[in-house]
Amino acid sequence: MRLETERLILRLWREEDLEPFAAMSRDEEVMRWLGGVLTRERARAYIERAHDAFARLGMCRFAIERREDGAFIGACGLMPSFEELPVPPFIDMGWRLSREAWGCGYATEAARAVLHDGFTRLDLPEIDAITAAVNLRSRAVMERLGMAYDAELSGFPGPGHAKDDPMRRTVLYRAFRP
Repeated sequence: MRLETERLILRLWREEDLEPFAAMSRDEEVMRWLGGVLTRERARAYIERAHDAFARLGMCRFAIERREDGAFIGACGLMPSFEELPVPPFIDMGWRLSREAWGCGYATEAARAVLHDGFTRLDLPEIDAITAAVNLRSRAVMERLGMAYDAELSGFPGPGHAKDDPMRRTVLYRAFRP
């Protein structure tokens, strides 16, 4: 399974992705919005969950490879939402990119391919994305994709955030099959 864009290949994970993914997942700035840094073991578990989700559901967070040089630069894809969220269950689109890949439009490009795949191959009627309200970069990606901010379902506390944490307030964006 592969999704290809002009500059990217989104694909299932390979063993050689573990080290660059683990390194990226130890970067505090990369992981700032994603619940904190991961150990190598937790990075491996993330990859194993992706393989399991794809086998069971046909969806996962794919590895992102840059076409021009084959470099691993991150992950993007679909997963069912966390059950403990205080909103109805949804299919969650998410991404994470290495810091070196920021500001190049890769998140939007990868997410656009994932949306298309979700609406065509998976025939999903709706795909949503959540982030901390203060995460303006991810919100900008959601808006560039044409996703609509849902004020009614936004504002719930993000999992694992203390009451005084500025990242506690979460926003939800939605996209519907054309």
